[in-house]
Amino acid sequence: MVPFDWQRFFLDDLPLLFLAEVAVRAFAGYALVFLFLKASGRRGVRQLSVFELVVILTLGSAAGDVVYYEDSPVLPAAAVFISILLLYRATTYAMQHSHRFNNWVEGKPVTLIRDGLYEIDSFKDMNITDDEFFMELRQQGVEHLGQVRLAILEVDGNISLFFHENNAVRAGLSVLPPEYRDTRKNVSADGLYACSRCGHTETLAAQQGATCPRCQNTLWSKTLTTHRHN
Repeated sequence: MVPFDWQRFFLDDLPLLFLAEVAVRAFAGYALVFLFLKASGRRGVRQLSVFELVVILTLGSAAGDVVYYEDSPVLPAAAVFISILLLYRATTYAMQHSHRFNNWVEGKPVTLIRDGLYEIDSFKDMNITDDEFFMELRQQGVEHLGQVRLAILEVDGNISLFFHENNAVRAGLSVLPPEYRDTRKNVSADGLYACSRCGHTETLAAQQGATCPRCQNTLWSKTLTTHRHN
């Protein structure tokens, strides 16, 4: 092999006219994916569930082979798309007629926050850090958990939030970044503090430490009581 062989680097042994064929193949791959999305009945990528995303990624391999490899004919790739579409239709039909099967394939909504407190059991199987979850809340206008009446993790990975009216907002755990959220074992002043793990609130005296009765955590953060600005 000759290093920096530009003919091999750009085209190898393929003729220059193959670039035009690549353009046609790219159009064919694009059309196959587009037709699959239209046939599946989805209006946009944000509507894709985990199951459907896996299907699309699987189809990407077939579409990619058609685009890049001169020895990959288009019709077998189209047969792959049609076969997977039929399997997709069969799976969605089974999901519509079996609640248990639907939950197994797509999962079900999970309550994360109820009345300003974490649902501790819901977080045990979640692969997400507190900082990542707090970022999700901040992006939806949450400053502290006391503003949240209900937070539900949907099957598509999005979080639906339902808020208290301002006159019903309670003191809650701050979701601001660490530099704005002082967390410690022994609190610095008398006041109402929130457990940093579950949001449980408790009145503590200066230099006092405590163990949260809900989750056995020993780190506390000063509560916030601010209202949301609509």
